[in-house]
Amino acid sequence: MAINEIVELTQSLIRYPSTAARPDQIRECADFICGYLTQHGIRFDRTEHNGVPSIAALPAKDFAPVLLMAHFDVVAGPDDLFAPRIQDGRLYGRGSIDDKYAAALSLVMMKNELGRLKDQGRGQADASFGILLTGDEEVGGINGAQQALARIRTDFCIALDGGSPKRIVVKEKGVMRLKLTARGKTAHGARPWLGTNAIEALVADYRKIKAFFQSETPDHWHRTLNWGIVRAGESVNQVPDLAEAWLDIRFTETDDMDALLDELRAAIAGDIEVQERWPLFTSGDSPYLDLLQQAAGAELVFEHGASDARFLSAHGMAGVVWGGDGEMSQHSANEHVVIESIQQVHDALASFLSEAARQRGQ
Repeated sequence: MAINEIVELTQSLIRYPSTAARPDQIRECADFICGYLTQHGIRFDRTEHNGVPSIAALPAKDFAPVLLMAHFDVVAGPDDLFAPRIQDGRLYGRGSIDDKYAAALSLVMMKNELGRLKDQGRGQADASFGILLTGDEEVGGINGAQQALARIRTDFCIALDGGSPKRIVVKEKGVMRLKLTARGKTAHGARPWLGTNAIEALVADYRKIKAFFQSETPDHWHRTLNWGIVRAGESVNQVPDLAEAWLDIRFTETDDMDALLDELRAAIAGDIEVQERWPLFTSGDSPYLDLLQQAAGAELVFEHGASDARFLSAHGMAGVVWGGDGEMSQHSANEHVVIESIQQVHDALASFLSEAARQRGQ
């Protein structure tokens, strides 16, 4: 059965600690994936940008009517998380839900698609979908999906990296990350009146910034602010003259971020530097969305997190974020995927791809 092969392949992928700190393991995991594709006679292109591998297996050189996208890099974790185990109908291990089950699912479905076509005397050029697997989603996807999607065309992309079998994500918030810097004047800690404490200045600026993030709604579909990192001071008996904070803002389609930045800069005494800015993801207008929703029997939802799907919007492509059920365990010590949910996604995908191909006249 396909589900058994998908689970076994996921376990093999989990054993690679393919984290950003281990680029050698990201490359070895990519080698393994390429070996699987080669073994099963699947034509693919492997590219690298700044050392990050991306692997695409498509019907045509740079086009697939439907594209399944997943990633094989993972966040860091202790060694035991890279030893997969199955318990109570769940597959545990780093990357089990985020996102190696999806890479395995894509690979097995592509292998089976080519087997079906071969029985009909046809080949990969007649495939109803293609796959894209990338190696840097967890650190922003700049060298993976962003680069790959600039050269691949598709009518509809399914980013298998979120949602759940009954929840198809059609919107994700945009991301802006800021560095806030406050400056003061150093002095001895015994005579603080002779100095200006940069930490106090930083806190004062943060409070002014936070005042722009007071909206609260039950669904939390509004902009949010998180103070994630702070660096300041060198000695407890010295007034610090420099303090820095890194802020994570998530925003919605109702936010004018350029105007907000102008307001923030006018409100504070310190400096703001934009370090990262990524657009919202929206699904776009596509009849494929209705087909997928019907096949999955799912509701359309939004998410507060971000994924490589944002590059779909940036490149003007329609698509969704969807996938298996990890019971909100991503990045945790008990990360897992519910095996039954992989079967549900597989079956709904198979139904969707078959109907989409039929409507295209394939």
